[in-house]
Amino acid sequence: MSWNEIRTLAVAFSRDWADAKEEHADAKSFWDDLFRVFGVPRRRVASFESRVKKIDGSRGYIDLLWKKMLLVEHKSRGKDLEMAHKQAKDYFPGLKDSELPRYVVVCDFARFRIIDLDTGDDNEFKLEDLPDEIQRLGFIAGYEKREIREQDPVNAQAALKLGALHDELKEIGYEGHELEVYLVRLLFCLFADDTGIFVPRDIFHDYILQRTSEDGSDLGGHLQELFQTLNRPVEKRYRSLDEQLAQFPYVNGTLFAESISTVSFTAKLRGALLECCDVNWGQISPAIFGSLFQSIMKKDERRALGAHYTSEKNILKAIGPLFLDNLRAEFESIKTQQGKLEQFHGRLSELRFLDPACGCGNFLVIAYRELRLLELDVIRARHGRTGRHQLALDAMASFVKVDVDQFYGIEIEEWPAQIARVAMWLIDHQMNVMVSKEFGNAFVRVPLVKSANILQADALETDWNDVLPSARCDFVLGNPPFRGARLMSTQQKATAALALHGVPGANNLDYVAGWYVKTAHYLSPRAEAALVSTNSITQGEQVGILWSYLLGLGVDIKFAHRTFKWANEAGKVAAVHCVIIGFSRFPHTKKRLFDYASVNGEPLEKSARNISPYLVDADNILVIDRTSTLDTATPAMCFGSMANDGGALLLEEAERKEMLSRDRAAAAYIKPFFQVEQFLYNEKRYCLWLVDAPSADITRIAPIKERVGACKAHRAKSERPATRKLAAAPALFGEIRQPKGRYLLVPRHTGENRRYIPMGFMRQDQICGDANLMVPNAGLYEFGVLSSLMHNAWVAGIGGRIKSDFRYSASIVYNNFPWPENVTDVRRRAIAECAQAVLDCRAAHKGETLAELYEPLSMPADLLAAHRKLDRAVDAAYGRRSFGSDAERVAFLLEQYRDRTEALLRAPPVKKTGRRVAA
Repeated sequence: MSWNEIRTLAVAFSRDWADAKEEHADAKSFWDDLFRVFGVPRRRVASFESRVKKIDGSRGYIDLLWKKMLLVEHKSRGKDLEMAHKQAKDYFPGLKDSELPRYVVVCDFARFRIIDLDTGDDNEFKLEDLPDEIQRLGFIAGYEKREIREQDPVNAQAALKLGALHDELKEIGYEGHELEVYLVRLLFCLFADDTGIFVPRDIFHDYILQRTSEDGSDLGGHLQELFQTLNRPVEKRYRSLDEQLAQFPYVNGTLFAESISTVSFTAKLRGALLECCDVNWGQISPAIFGSLFQSIMKKDERRALGAHYTSEKNILKAIGPLFLDNLRAEFESIKTQQGKLEQFHGRLSELRFLDPACGCGNFLVIAYRELRLLELDVIRARHGRTGRHQLALDAMASFVKVDVDQFYGIEIEEWPAQIARVAMWLIDHQMNVMVSKEFGNAFVRVPLVKSANILQADALETDWNDVLPSARCDFVLGNPPFRGARLMSTQQKATAALALHGVPGANNLDYVAGWYVKTAHYLSPRAEAALVSTNSITQGEQVGILWSYLLGLGVDIKFAHRTFKWANEAGKVAAVHCVIIGFSRFPHTKKRLFDYASVNGEPLEKSARNISPYLVDADNILVIDRTSTLDTATPAMCFGSMANDGGALLLEEAERKEMLSRDRAAAAYIKPFFQVEQFLYNEKRYCLWLVDAPSADITRIAPIKERVGACKAHRAKSERPATRKLAAAPALFGEIRQPKGRYLLVPRHTGENRRYIPMGFMRQDQICGDANLMVPNAGLYEFGVLSSLMHNAWVAGIGGRIKSDFRYSASIVYNNFPWPENVTDVRRRAIAECAQAVLDCRAAHKGETLAELYEPLSMPADLLAAHRKLDRAVDAAYGRRSFGSDAERVAFLLEQYRDRTEALLRAPPVKKTGRRVAA
């Protein structure tokens, strides 16, 4: 079941059981109802009163036992939950190992206490808070909470101090490419000074402090000489080299190879560099260097360190199910078998990774770090018995097989590509320090012989085989850029067209789709990929366009994270709602679907039979744009009217009053105007509706004449020819679709947490704006079906979204919706009667807005009951008594959609009736 569905049922459950007190009278019914909240019949999985031998040898009875999963001890209201917990633990000795539960729940109707025996989590909450805490009981529905660790705290002072240095360098005119290279070199030296690359520690700091003058006049020359020293092998250095400089190692790796201008330092600039030396750079993860440098380059964003940074926590969501979880599981299964362990270790060193939009290398850095941590466990398992001293003396270097040259990236900008290379060197060194601490001997890979293979190029124009032949690539991963189909630059459109060549309708796809298509073509039969993208490619019209092509290439989704907020630990974080999709070109038997109770929540894992492009457990059925409804008997839907007036024909309440105070004759042409805010929140807004108005009135009524003139001026100066053409009729809306009679208004956007989309009937003199859709010929039956759970599940599963909110469309949602077929008059009347009951119930709550009435956590009980009755009537019209979840509804409707579209293809063409088709 979806979390919206579960939470709605939890609201009703908490109300229904608010007054329960006695264990013997109500406990069993209480737990039966709670299991129903999750769509799980309790009798299928758990038993009441399971007999067991207690720790003291006496017999006891477990209130509820779900073997291997849950043990419940239930008490009457007000009883001591700690004593109940102790009683629950007393049952454990009488259970077999195969029966021991992961969770213990103690409850007294009013309070829940949930103990996770695997993680040690112990949480207590009140019944009234159940809707907000329902995720803690998600295991009942098969959701497993995934613990993904947070990233280490970032030292924002590092960014501020390096930023100050950047500003001082720029102030003296040192900028562009040379400034970027210079800062990268300084960062390496700062890091090396604190982590053992430079020995002894702080020699970089001491060299600046001791050998350069306080006014900074000679610092630029000293640093230039230092950079040349770092780039020269020890055996090729001049014998006359300064003794202090000679202590620095040969670094290589091309980092110090390029010749750049010498900086003319000042006292202030020297002080800024010494301030940077005061930071302990060894405590800063190379994974944040990208965001650190971007914050440096944008002075106003330094205090929002992380705004451009893909957090470690989010990266782990992708790389865990892509490769890390499987490798960890394999290691655990073979760690006592030396032969298999040796082969496994060798295979780790042969894996190859490609990030085709690597930016500053965050994905590569974290993936490399996790692979090295796994290798460290392998080394412990393989060589722990040989003796720490022996390993430290003669074997450490040969035992570390994983290296940075297994990682490849493509990045369009020079600056991030440079950062990615350096960040990989530095994370390699941090992992080497960890190995050194483990085995007691310094392990340093300097000079830098190997490096990550980062190509500066446009990934959509590049043949990825030139970077890493697909036959050698094991995993593609990354976070390609987010850009909507209508927001791409001219250059982006051109490169996207190259990548999407051969995809019908490609001009309607977001920029990220180019990476999905290129990845699908690139993957070998054994390789896998995981990409982060905006959720738009799994919703609305883009699904049919993109995924029909990908499925045709044999793409199979292995795992997916449904919509969540791609957030970072920063004060200014763009609200991006993302999905992660793991896929390959070979089928998978085990599929993992990660859902979120809220977009800001933690992922909850559930196994899936198949993951469709809509990221639900359903068959791969795709819904495409339609210009008319599946059933010709269904009334058409269209947009509301659009003013295109620059605000001249629209009136706020104060403007309406001012107009009427000038000329009461204007009242005949002022009509209530409804966008989403007016419909859902009862906000007052009006428009001048001058359809069929005599031209004499338009020129005679001064305030109307003025506004019509303003509309004409607005349209006349437009850059769009179509808008300039409208200036010939400035008294009228740019697009007029207002019906001649009553119509059904459907908001185009509504919150995802609403169980039902608020919609309603409107009079013909209530003007519908283009933020809404209309069904002009709808009746109670149509209102009833569209207001049902069945239809809402279709919207949630198939429709597009703005962030995480529902975006309703005629062409995808309404026109493709499979209405009940062959509905009897009795069924139709039943739906109409239930629909009228919903309207009557809404009308009884005078003074409350639709937004308030349909607020999920405070929806009036009588309105909720009316909707549930309507749901049962609609389900019956589909020939079903009930559905276990929204996912079941979507799967059922997709099958209906497939059957009906196939039938339409087989049917003879229908003669056109002249009926208006939806926009």
